[in-house]
Amino acid sequence: MYTLEQALEALLFVAPEPVSLDRLLSALEPDFPDLDPGSLQAACLRLNALYAQTGRVFRIRPLAGGWELRTEPEFGPLIERFLAEDRRVSLSPAAMEVLAIIAYRQPITRPEIEAIRGAGAEHALRRLLELDLIRVVGRKTEIGRPLLYATTDRFLAHFGLQSLDDLPKLRELESLLSEEHAHAAGQTAPTTMAEDLSSAPSADSGA
Repeated sequence: MYTLEQALEALLFVAPEPVSLDRLLSALEPDFPDLDPGSLQAACLRLNALYAQTGRVFRIRPLAGGWELRTEPEFGPLIERFLAEDRRVSLSPAAMEVLAIIAYRQPITRPEIEAIRGAGAEHALRRLLELDLIRVVGRKTEIGRPLLYATTDRFLAHFGLQSLDDLPKLRELESLLSEEHAHAAGQTAPTTMAEDLSSAPSADSGA
């Protein structure tokens, strides 16, 4: 049987986005029926102390109303160099679709993105966050308080835009994203989102 600290670490390790206290408690309750918020926060502190004592390069940090495992800031330049070469060549068609949806409907939640796509968005969101093309801007005021996503300044720079007002028409963006994929994969990757995006309602942030 694993300990509370091991279970908490495992959940945060695989989570694609910050995890709320309520969600952690719900996931851990079957194995730890007496767990309360104070005990969970104490376990988080114990893990961070262990990470510091053993020279680990990450900590559990609060973000957007939840918790997330994040590398320490001093490793930022190293990670940036490591990912730099990969930034322009690793966007899958799914990630490109998700990015387009966020660009035109931001701020928007993961369930709303998946409703437009008709497919999951977890891995695409994780990749876009890693590349700093999107960011978490808050939570929507509805049941579950899902995270809200929006594009970043890096997104604007990547596509040569001065501001979101310069976003191309949907068909033009699809062509641009297809060119990005062709550059990466050496093939054509048409997308078919314009109709869905045009008809989808804008997200009400409620942040």
